[in-house]
Amino acid sequence: MDRHFLTPLFSPSAIVVFAGGRSADEVEHPQARVLLQAIQQQAFAGSIDYLDTEQTGTLAELAHARADLAIIALPHERITAALEIAGRIRCRAALVLSSGVPVQPCAELHAIARRHGVHLLGPNSLGFQRPHLKLNASTAGRLANAGPLALVSQSGALTASMLDWAACNGVGFSSVISLGANTAVDLPQVLDFLANDAATQSILVYLEGIHNARRFMSALRAAASAKPVVVMKAGRQPAGSRAALTHSAAIVGSDDVFEAVLRRAGVVRVRSFTQMFSAAKCLASRYRPAGRSLAIITNGGGPAVLAADRANEQGLEVARIDAANRAELAAKLSPLATLDTVIDLSEDATPEHYRAALLACSRERGVHGVLVIYSPKPGGDCDAIAQVVGENLTLVAKPVLTCWMGEESVRDARVLLNARSVPTFRTPEAAVDAFHNIASFYQNQQLLQQTPPPLSNLAQPDTEGARLLIEGVLTERRRVLTEMESKALLAAFHIPVTRTMLARSANEAMLIASQLGYPVALKIDSPDISHKSDVQGVALNVVSATAVRDTYHDMLAAVSRAQPGARINGVTIQPMAAKRRGREIYIGMTTDDPFGPVITFGAGGTMIELIADRAMELPPLNQFLAHRLIERARVAATLDAWRGQPAVKLEAIEQVLLRVSEMVCALPQLREMDINPIIVDEDGAVAVDARIVIDHAGASAKDYNHLAILPYPASQEREWPMKGGDLYTLRPIRPDDADMLQAFTRSLSDESRYYRFASAMHELPARMLARYTLIDYDREMALVAVHRERKPDGDGGFTETEQIIGVSRYITNPDQTTCEFSLVVSDAYKGQGLGSRLMLSIMEIARSRGLTEIIGLVLANNPNMLKLMHGLGFTSASFPEDPDFRIVTQAL
Repeated sequence: MDRHFLTPLFSPSAIVVFAGGRSADEVEHPQARVLLQAIQQQAFAGSIDYLDTEQTGTLAELAHARADLAIIALPHERITAALEIAGRIRCRAALVLSSGVPVQPCAELHAIARRHGVHLLGPNSLGFQRPHLKLNASTAGRLANAGPLALVSQSGALTASMLDWAACNGVGFSSVISLGANTAVDLPQVLDFLANDAATQSILVYLEGIHNARRFMSALRAAASAKPVVVMKAGRQPAGSRAALTHSAAIVGSDDVFEAVLRRAGVVRVRSFTQMFSAAKCLASRYRPAGRSLAIITNGGGPAVLAADRANEQGLEVARIDAANRAELAAKLSPLATLDTVIDLSEDATPEHYRAALLACSRERGVHGVLVIYSPKPGGDCDAIAQVVGENLTLVAKPVLTCWMGEESVRDARVLLNARSVPTFRTPEAAVDAFHNIASFYQNQQLLQQTPPPLSNLAQPDTEGARLLIEGVLTERRRVLTEMESKALLAAFHIPVTRTMLARSANEAMLIASQLGYPVALKIDSPDISHKSDVQGVALNVVSATAVRDTYHDMLAAVSRAQPGARINGVTIQPMAAKRRGREIYIGMTTDDPFGPVITFGAGGTMIELIADRAMELPPLNQFLAHRLIERARVAATLDAWRGQPAVKLEAIEQVLLRVSEMVCALPQLREMDINPIIVDEDGAVAVDARIVIDHAGASAKDYNHLAILPYPASQEREWPMKGGDLYTLRPIRPDDADMLQAFTRSLSDESRYYRFASAMHELPARMLARYTLIDYDREMALVAVHRERKPDGDGGFTETEQIIGVSRYITNPDQTTCEFSLVVSDAYKGQGLGSRLMLSIMEIARSRGLTEIIGLVLANNPNMLKLMHGLGFTSASFPEDPDFRIVTQAL
């Protein structure tokens, strides 16, 4: 688990090069020439050998050329032969530097790599650079400066442009990786490597396409839990770019969905590569913002106004220090200074004035970040002010950004700030954008930490009844549910709906209306009509039997004129919603390619497309995510007390969202859904109308495979007895277990910790702790045994405490068919069968995921673990790479 499978590719100790020669002067192929020039200009510490596909001899004669990595820069027709040789001399990784290789030959190269167990970057890639290793295995230009940023790009042209920009701006890299469109080693695998790379502090991603949404989401969330990730995506697509059967799909565009994906993954999105680098620089700083409130310190009103305007546009709050703090600060400033909203120190501001203002902001709890602006003034000392800001940075426990305006006169000051790792910008707007990025990062990290259960703790839905209803509609070769069927589906998941009955004649309509009570609403019922209002298919506040009869006939006639071929089932009758002070909202879902179901929320009613108020989130939801989803919509401002109307019952909206999330998780047949309008007031919410589109799910929808984020596997929770009659709970690990896991690690004996980690660590580093608790249940699993204990609280009562007493986990290997396991049990609970139960349970989950073999490394001097493995049927053998370990395996 410590050595990533891509280490031979990105950190090779030996390289073999296929370029048709040893120097740039000997070759004609352009990629080979550039590669050999790059190799000759670097000081790579490992060994480099050169081979040619034309040379003769046996594989034994090539033993000297065995290497971790083969770099191939040859004409198209010679690449296959070079990759075959690389596989036969047991290279673990290969890089093909090429352009324009067609799709079919690319697939053949992938097949060769798989057959030999070679991790293949390319073809059609510019390669990669690892500056701290002095390794330039690319055709992207000279080796970049070493630094803490990793850059992964799916565009070769942009990779070269970013490197050129970075060289001129003093930006350094731990890795620069150009993937290209046809690479076998893909973006999720590279993100996994960089998340575990000690030389990388932040990850920058330029993205053009995604092949597997689940794997991408999984790797992105894992990387973002370990270090800041900044993403720039090309191909932003406008909303409403495709025809649709419901409002949801007509309004939601793929770029909107991608925005929601990045939010949920805990990463920051930017629009240009200059923003990408500035965001990464800010996020690599020591402090994280706890909110969106930015204090502005300036020596000129104009720049502060520009900053404040930009902050308002970005949804940030310009912070104002409290009265006591203002009074204390004012006594230290010039009489010309103003402290109303921004802190304007006036044109005669001195370094000491800036210091006092900076420290005042550091004491203010409502300030989450500070922007320090300096505009050149006659007689001003910009260098001294920069020095003061840098020297006092450690006293300000929140992000500090600077904007030294101008060019020639402030150049040295910018150098001072950069030397102190203070983010500095040329314009106030750029600085505010940078703070917006790190504030968004904080908020998105909160979303990342959410691990919702697949179903809420509400009353159990009638999932089986819902499935039968859907199967019946699909059997009739229909995709669109009628209003009656849609409401029945909602009711199966306990979503409140208005009582609705179908009338097939005017007389039946009058009888139903009399039973339901006036006033009533009449709506046309047709599988062919999406927008009933557009064809005069809706009538509201009908107050008498005569009016019902006349409205029925008029509606049928109007619909027949407007849409002659539409199938008409009849007219639905429902009582008018009694919520006179209610607001109309909308909840729906659509299916995105490739991210699957997306839940949407916003303002409802007949002008839904015109208002276009939409916030969205990927399922599954919990209450925190549902609340954040509501907050992001513009309609949220109307849900509070407003014009004499009381605030609506927000919990009712959250419950509907949770119920919709249940539906989306449990019913992979759902494609689109409109619940519009939902009337909500201070007493609750009720769905007035609904329209649902379905389709066959297919075999791939099993076990939540239709979702981009796998829900928390609550079905794996079990209770088991201990010796002595006590119980413990065996369940999958959660992000909020971090403190318990750390306490468990600290409680282990030195021997147990050494047996588990093969090191003398006393606790888990923060990055490892995050990696072990925020896991992707799709490709790995960690089970914790939790023991609850009741202790007297001293007041005659009891308090219940929880502690982890054992952990087992597996991680799927790159071959996607085998996995590696680990196991550790608390010293105080050994000998009670806990280790066996943890292993049997983790093996059963691995078996259910289709894995064929489970593998583990056990220290040779750990007899108890080897005995346990033998008792469970594992075979044991020496580990070729390290004689201190035994490798234990079992077929699943």
